[in-house]
Amino acid sequence: MCFFSSVYLLSVDYMIMLELELMNINSNNIVMSILLDWMSLLFMSFVLFISSMVVFYSEQYMEGDLNINRFIILVSLFVLSMMLLIISPNLISILLGWDGLGLVSYCLVIYYQNVKSYNAGMITALSNRIGDVALLMSIAWMFNYGSWNYIYYLEFMSGDLAMSLISWMVVLAAMTKSAQIPFSSWLPAAMAAPTPVSSLVHSSTLVTAGVYLLIRFSNCLSSTLLMVLLFISMMTMFMAGLGANYEFDLKKIIALSTLSQLGLMMSILSLGEYNLAFFHLLTHALFKALLFMCAGCMIHNLGNCQDIRFMGGLINYMPLTCVFFIISNLSLCGLPFLSGFYSKDLILEFSSMSFLNMYVYFIFYVSTGLTVCYTFRLIYYTLVGDMNYFSLSNINDSGFIMVKGMMGLIFLVIFGGSLLMWLMFPTPYFICLSLSMKLMTLIVSFIGMWVGYQVSKFSLNYYSFTFNNISMSLFFSLMWNMPFISTFGVNYYPLYMGNYIYKNFDYGWSEFMGAQNIYENIKKNSKFLQVLFNNNLKIYFSLMISWILFILIYIY
Repeated sequence: MCFFSSVYLLSVDYMIMLELELMNINSNNIVMSILLDWMSLLFMSFVLFISSMVVFYSEQYMEGDLNINRFIILVSLFVLSMMLLIISPNLISILLGWDGLGLVSYCLVIYYQNVKSYNAGMITALSNRIGDVALLMSIAWMFNYGSWNYIYYLEFMSGDLAMSLISWMVVLAAMTKSAQIPFSSWLPAAMAAPTPVSSLVHSSTLVTAGVYLLIRFSNCLSSTLLMVLLFISMMTMFMAGLGANYEFDLKKIIALSTLSQLGLMMSILSLGEYNLAFFHLLTHALFKALLFMCAGCMIHNLGNCQDIRFMGGLINYMPLTCVFFIISNLSLCGLPFLSGFYSKDLILEFSSMSFLNMYVYFIFYVSTGLTVCYTFRLIYYTLVGDMNYFSLSNINDSGFIMVKGMMGLIFLVIFGGSLLMWLMFPTPYFICLSLSMKLMTLIVSFIGMWVGYQVSKFSLNYYSFTFNNISMSLFFSLMWNMPFISTFGVNYYPLYMGNYIYKNFDYGWSEFMGAQNIYENIKKNSKFLQVLFNNNLKIYFSLMISWILFILIYIY
């Protein structure tokens, strides 16, 4: 329904704004606004379709889990929060959806309830709080206007210097939610969640919320702000692509690829093309959801092992899952005529046509090359070769429910890009480039493919570049030391001060002068009384004598 409504609104160029009056106090209307245009309805249709496939898939993935009902309810709450965020033209209701995403994602990341999950959940929640605070501040700043419906004030925000503060705050919020540098470290950590959740979070809900918000605010972003955003998003894209080439955890590789694609969306948005960013957001949602589902199927069959070094030769045992995996991976790389190609190739050609410097052009293409590089490394490690170190217990495609859930997505992964291309752009983009620049994307992809294959040819007697340069590879695989900065960098001084105060106050003067001192005095007095009571016969005699003496003195 959402999809066909979106197509209708797009064809007649129409937009619906609903205002539901909740309360009326002293001529103050409190209304809930709902924005229904082709963009929100199309995005909602994708979110609902992907989440329905994920819920169907998790029936088998989570089988045997005692709290399966709680899991499904949490996922539904997650989708509802996203819906609220998509249809809101109002900062207050956006904050409700935004915070709902943050809180429910915390509950889902700590779902397995071990120390690693708790830490990951905490870093996820706290990183996202920064963005929530930025949104709260922009709500406070919007008191300068007549209402919180930002959609009426977009033109005014870009013109007025004092009001541009709101757009800076919104960009900060979007950067935390979409995990741009320096808030990137929570995204791979959030992989502690169950795989169906990862599939939903990384395709169409949590991380895309920031990009969607920026698409909505795209009219009011100043050129300075866009330049800053472009620089940060390009660094994110490059850093994630580099990090994924050094990672061995299957889910983290796919998470870093999400981070790289988010950088791509943000950077094309910074070049002023929010339509292309939205287009890539939708196609990316399709193949990324499928990619995570295939990864979940592999992890499920390998007894919850996520290390790609233990995998290999899976194409012989799980042919259907591996075919889906390869197709979605090729779509991620931008192989011609799969869905990812239509958006990614268009973005790269558009960036080639723009007037920016060599740095931007270089990073765009190198990041694309790195994407293909880590993809082929992943395919090499998981699908070809021999089974490494695993007894062939029961690895097959028999997870029928999971395969059916993936089948629902595979057709859209193949045809979705061309379908959306015809729908979204009534006048097609005509980009006129020289032959070498047109072929640049394919050339970079093939170079990346070759490099990825060469990098991953590693066996026990093979000369390993990674092990010989261990400090460099640790630096790249730990996302340029970002997890350390966002944990030790933030909490070292508070913990040090806390320890100092604890030693000097709790163990120091306050202890000596306070509780301990009173305790010692009471103990001393009670010991004195005990001495008196233990020697009671002598005491009574001496008291009697002193009492008689007292009486005699009184008489005389």
